[in-house]
Amino acid sequence: MVDAKKSVWVFGDYRNYFHNRVTLQLLAKAHDLAADSGAQVCVVVMGSELDYWAWEYVCHGADVVYAVEDESLAQYQMETYTDIFVRLAQEYKPETILVGATGFGKELAARAAARLGTGLTADCIGLSLDEQKNLLQTAPAFGGNVLAEILIPKHRPQMATVRPGTFSEMPHDNTLDGDIVKLALPDDLPAERISLISSQRRPEETRSLETARVVICGGRGMGSKRKFRNLYELARLLGGEVGATRPVVYSRWAEEESLVGQAGKQVKPQVLFSFGASGAIQHTAGIIDAQFIIAVNKNPKAAMMEMADVGIVADANQVCLALIRELKERIRS
Repeated sequence: MVDAKKSVWVFGDYRNYFHNRVTLQLLAKAHDLAADSGAQVCVVVMGSELDYWAWEYVCHGADVVYAVEDESLAQYQMETYTDIFVRLAQEYKPETILVGATGFGKELAARAAARLGTGLTADCIGLSLDEQKNLLQTAPAFGGNVLAEILIPKHRPQMATVRPGTFSEMPHDNTLDGDIVKLALPDDLPAERISLISSQRRPEETRSLETARVVICGGRGMGSKRKFRNLYELARLLGGEVGATRPVVYSRWAEEESLVGQAGKQVKPQVLFSFGASGAIQHTAGIIDAQFIIAVNKNPKAAMMEMADVGIVADANQVCLALIRELKERIRS
């Protein structure tokens, strides 16, 4: 039987499962937190035909999966999902709840936290326990200029949303054992004020920055928006994705979705190219897990050059163009 007062919950979001792995990433972190506090790892999942997803979560480290299954839950319904989730939290009283910082997860977590009368730290990039076993939540603040460490010492559950790609998932292990608790849909759910008429998944135009094997990050040292666009051509030739520093995003050379760093995405590529980025901590916090870094900068003393495995002292745009020409020549030959 689950000791609900000592449980770490993860909200199970299985939509686009094979591309969005944030639930599995949170499961791995929940496993670490639970081991340090003597708690159990639980997943709450809602929807239709949940057996496959429930066992997937068990195979990735869940001790208990609470599955609320009904055909009416096949599509996400804001008020219904929130109401069910809050009722379960009130009944089982988990210590901690972790939710992926997706559009879906942010909406549900904020509403649930308000209903539960507790705090919520958004877009966390780090989670640990302090000496009193409170959840120490690390999140960017003031536009990413500082990292805030946040505690919720007096209220439970402690709630946090976490950016996709922040943690690494545990390997799938079908020898793991866990309980799947199937729960009935409550009879007195509120009526939905919004009805879904139809839905269509938008095709992915690019791969995710967080999962790309090659990432090309550009900074203000590229010189202009026109020159920055050359990075996209290089990325196409290398099968990679383009990231950007905060000054580049603020200058509107790149979209906010490309921001890499404390206030943006965490990347873990096999190879990372850095063109014209100084190496400010707000940016490098998002690339510390890159396996191999090649930096190009006019300033040999730039912080990025110190961090890189290979540093090239040169004009970033000229090196980018040279690489593009070389790669095209190799393709033609």
